[in-house]
Amino acid sequence: MTLSFTCEKSPASGSRGVVVANAPLGATAGSEMLAIGGNAVDAAVAALLTLTVVEPMMVGIAGGGIAHLRLADGRHVVIDALSAAGQGARPDMFTPVSELPDAYMETEGRRNRVGPSAVAVPGNLCGWFLMQRRYGRLPWADVVEPAIRAAARGFAVSPYLHGAILEHRDDLAADPEMARVFLPGGTPLQPGALLSMGDYAESLRLIQSQGDAALHGGDLGRALADRLAAGGGHVTLDDLTAARAVQRQAIFGTYRGHTIAGPPPPASSGVHVVQMLNMLEPHDLRGMGFGNPDTMDLMTRAVALAFEDRRQASGDPDFVDVPVDRFTSKDYARQRMPYESRDTTHVTVADADGNIVSATHTINGLWGACFMVPETGIIPNNYMLNYDPRPGLALSVAPGKRVPTSMAPMIVLQDGQPAFALGLPGGVRIFPSAMQAIVNLIDHGMTLQQAVEAPRLWTEGHHLELEPAYAAQAGTMRARGHDVRLVKTIGGGMNAIAFAPDGAMTGAACWRADGTVIAQGGGLARPGIRFVI
Repeated sequence: MTLSFTCEKSPASGSRGVVVANAPLGATAGSEMLAIGGNAVDAAVAALLTLTVVEPMMVGIAGGGIAHLRLADGRHVVIDALSAAGQGARPDMFTPVSELPDAYMETEGRRNRVGPSAVAVPGNLCGWFLMQRRYGRLPWADVVEPAIRAAARGFAVSPYLHGAILEHRDDLAADPEMARVFLPGGTPLQPGALLSMGDYAESLRLIQSQGDAALHGGDLGRALADRLAAGGGHVTLDDLTAARAVQRQAIFGTYRGHTIAGPPPPASSGVHVVQMLNMLEPHDLRGMGFGNPDTMDLMTRAVALAFEDRRQASGDPDFVDVPVDRFTSKDYARQRMPYESRDTTHVTVADADGNIVSATHTINGLWGACFMVPETGIIPNNYMLNYDPRPGLALSVAPGKRVPTSMAPMIVLQDGQPAFALGLPGGVRIFPSAMQAIVNLIDHGMTLQQAVEAPRLWTEGHHLELEPAYAAQAGTMRARGHDVRLVKTIGGGMNAIAFAPDGAMTGAACWRADGTVIAQGGGLARPGIRFVI
């Protein structure tokens, strides 16, 4: 098959374990856990905690996310660590400024985007602590250690991190703590500069000794609650103390002989990835070819229809009746058949015993709420941006409501055995991008590296976004009635693992982030070996 793009990165394979994370030190932390006897859960949590240091603009302990685990015994477990509105939240707490699609979620004073009023009750640390204590092997203190080391010793600023600082320079400069760390002397940290985070290292040491209680009721929680109260936020220490991660059942669908497993509501991904694949299944995508205008047009319409249903019924199942069975049914897909924040991190980890973790976590927008809690190094989320600022709708603000999300930590099975695990950052562009990667693998027969690096398209039904490698088709898609916009990227850095029947595992990461793969081969000595002196 001739493809219109060239891969920029290389995969790595091993039989003892694979860790893929969107920064080198994150992958290193996870691989270290495997090397000292931990499993994929230990590795994933260590990687995520370290990413809160080296990808501070993307993820933090005061954020939220979802981890999808397939355990060695075949069980699928979804850890819902999403943020939630505090008990002081109310549907009319923000004033929307526009009904136009591109500005629909914007509010007066950017109050749902920047500052304490934008912060929801975090869930990341609760979720990581729960999954590691329930399904990991190592002491909790061990999985926190690599993050402490990175924060205390420092690390080299990457061009990716430097670009994120430049992109939000004005917002970072407005907060003294953020400016002190990332704009020393008023100048953005340059690529290659050593960034150490002493305050955050001390916070991590508290977490190492106290677990999630350090933030959810302890000293870190009090510091966060005090900062939020001083700035007009609604989240209180009682909210932080009461926060809990929720263990949920995965959603399953089928596509061309494969089982598709993903997270349930309040994540929209498991439902709508299955829905989109159901709509595409009757069509010969392989015969049509990757990058063919007919293929692109069909996928665009499937994505638009999925978003239409997502707007009507999506969100926290404790507040919204999400018709999961209807949305994921083949019959419904035939009726809907299309004939005619973004700033997150993801890790994918697998071990030699058969444990797999696909986990997506965030502080929502780039740099979250764009301030840092003094003397803690903690950057809170701006998850209130994900709620509809208008009362009376499925995604409206309500006390205790978990934030809606497009996170798509997916696992694909064939004949009951894992075939692929994947995920990516990217806000509402996540689950359509995950769907396209699955199609790349199953329909177009791409290698894992090709599947994660392939160009993407995206639409919510208003306009069609195309990545640069699709630019040659822009005119054709416009002729078919689409309002085409060429963009640098759609979604963020996807990473994935493919599983071979002989036990080999291959990891891949794409060009859209600092994604790094570390694979382990070899193993212990043959039993009975004696040293000869």
